[in-house]
Amino acid sequence: MRVFKFGGASVKDAAGIKNVQHVLQTVGYEDVLLVVSAMGKTTNALELVIKHYFDKSAELNAAVQEVKKYHNQILLDLFEDENNAVFTAVNEQFADLEYFLAHNKSPNYNFVYDQVVSYGELISTTILSHYMNFMGMATQWLDVRNFVKTDANYRDAEVDWELTQANISKNVKRKTLNITQGFLGSDPNNFTTTLGREGSDYTAAIFAYCLNAESVTIWKDVPGVMNADPRYFENASLLNQISYREAIELAFYGATVIHPKTLQPLQKKEIPLYVKSFINPLLQGTSVSKGVDLEPYLPCFIVKRNQLLISLSSIDFSFIMEENISEIFALFHQFKIKVNLIQNSAISFSVCVEDKFDNFNALNAILSKKFKVDFEENVTLYTIRHFNDSAAQTVEANKTVLLKQVSRETMQVVTKEV
Repeated sequence: MRVFKFGGASVKDAAGIKNVQHVLQTVGYEDVLLVVSAMGKTTNALELVIKHYFDKSAELNAAVQEVKKYHNQILLDLFEDENNAVFTAVNEQFADLEYFLAHNKSPNYNFVYDQVVSYGELISTTILSHYMNFMGMATQWLDVRNFVKTDANYRDAEVDWELTQANISKNVKRKTLNITQGFLGSDPNNFTTTLGREGSDYTAAIFAYCLNAESVTIWKDVPGVMNADPRYFENASLLNQISYREAIELAFYGATVIHPKTLQPLQKKEIPLYVKSFINPLLQGTSVSKGVDLEPYLPCFIVKRNQLLISLSSIDFSFIMEENISEIFALFHQFKIKVNLIQNSAISFSVCVEDKFDNFNALNAILSKKFKVDFEENVTLYTIRHFNDSAAQTVEANKTVLLKQVSRETMQVVTKEV
């Protein structure tokens, strides 16, 4: 069996749904399992619904109606007959969403988040499955929550691999076109959980691992894994083949083409991963598998914007020792601040971090009691794997370099635009 993953950009409208069908007709769809994300920016739209829900805003109903309107237009573009069963199926899912919003008693934001955003994937796969059937491609729609079992750590659930393996190996039919949802699972009480943002790639890897799949293909709007983001670098090149190890390194430093959790289960069973274009499905794309690191051996550029550079120094000029660093990292963990680069000397300690949840002010209030705290906002972190002099000059040109760290394979530079 082959596992295919299609993200939100590939199913953002009726044309996207039709193109998924074209891709499947082009590359074959017998004995295939599709993992599909929510359509377009639906997850963002449902996050707005959640915000209005907790704010007890009068805008709640309007926000839900916007999501319904978006999906209904796609339905109207795909199906000529409004009596088609898909309209009823989608309306029932929206009715379930509205029932939850009206009757939920839990004040737990993360719990509510998972119950609400899950409708994006449930609805997208319902529409896709009905369209494939309508076009003569018989499908088996699977509710992923019956297969991927997790703990109750809402928004970042851990997979129960033993239960998940049993569910998938026993209940997924072979020799058919299966369609299921990415990103979702369910806890021991059968409440919906999510695997972390962008977790649909991970879902594909979970199914592939449990099914001993032939391969996983992630279909994207790019030709494959590039050595740089074309939005930031001219002449970005396609990487034809990279090893699991190299892909994990790139993901660790922030490359967004492959989700970090995706690679470990595939590597364990040496299941190859392909990143290919849903625009040109016959192009070779990128192969991630056991073997050589890079062909050709190119510098790879990763850019993380909107970073925060924090420099801590001891108020009494004493050394910053292990106990200080341990305390600092415990605070980073407490305030959910992700550390991307570390550099320390005897009396100072610098970190480049992401403050996704806007917790730095609260953290700073605590740090300032023990340390002198300097910080620079809106900096950019460049990471270059397999760097050379030319690559270094590319990222440093016309910028102020605030911090640089170089190892044998990797160079990281924190910069501010001049």
